Amino acid sequence: MNIYVGNLSNDTKESTIKSLFDEFGQVETVKLIMDRFTGRSKGFGFVEMPSNSEADQAIKALNGKRVDGNNIKVNPADPGGKRPKRNLKKKRF
Repeated sequence: MNIYVGNLSNDTKESTIKSLFDEFGQVETVKLIMDRFTGRSKGFGFVEMPSNSEADQAIKALNGKRVDGNNIKVNPADPGGKRPKRNLKKKRF
């Protein structure tokens, strides 16, 4: 299961997130999203766990937990594809 982790401090490292989720089961990947221009964290990331039951336990236990000074948000990640299509046609005046 892919898990969204938000409201992260700029100081939070991937190793910190991995150790939090390791308590609930196997973690395949941890990816913090970085700003390409500044190199700083954008404050959110994703954790991939192969077991849905372990992932559900982690979500319930870690949502709202204080990490590096922030109360993090932990939810199942949106698989995408639900956004409405943008109208890319140029408007005529």
